[in-house]
Amino acid sequence: MTNEQVLADTRHWIEKAVIGLNLCPFARAVYVKNQVRIVVSSARHLDAFLDELDRELDLLQGTPAEEVDTTLLVHPTLFPDFEVFNDFHSVVDDVVAEHGLDGVIQVASFHPQFQFDGTTPDDVTNYTNRAPYPTLHLLREDSVERAIASDAGDAEKIVERNLQTLRDLGVAGWQALLQKN
Repeated sequence: MTNEQVLADTRHWIEKAVIGLNLCPFARAVYVKNQVRIVVSSARHLDAFLDELDRELDLLQGTPAEEVDTTLLVHPTLFPDFEVFNDFHSVVDDVVAEHGLDGVIQVASFHPQFQFDGTTPDDVTNYTNRAPYPTLHLLREDSVERAIASDAGDAEKIVERNLQTLRDLGVAGWQALLQKN
């Protein structure tokens, strides 16, 4: 699999699911302005991946949001197991803290086998956090706060709307949505 294919798959997911289903009502504005940075990692081990995370955090911290508002750090092969990736998120949180970015940058995770606690693997609501590849989404807290405020200020309503959208769509609908023509 090439980096170009990973980028194309990730963009397809963003356009069809994240923006197309309005799972993130804030995504369209930054995506159409080319303020979403997508980085495909080819790190061969965790240390190298953490070095890439360090670089991306530094880049976000040193770059105006008008240029790069958010970053998706995608690794197509390093985290095939969701539980390992999920456990790794605590390390990611520590790295954010080490950079002094608590309250400045938040990280959301996406994985092809993402599963919320208390759900079964085939529960369609898990698809809100399923991406083609393991992905760390580095978000600026102030951008998230502005976006939530502009969307009637209720993040819980967004979550509930997303869950209902996926229940209405179903797994077959999700798969059809992401089918490439």
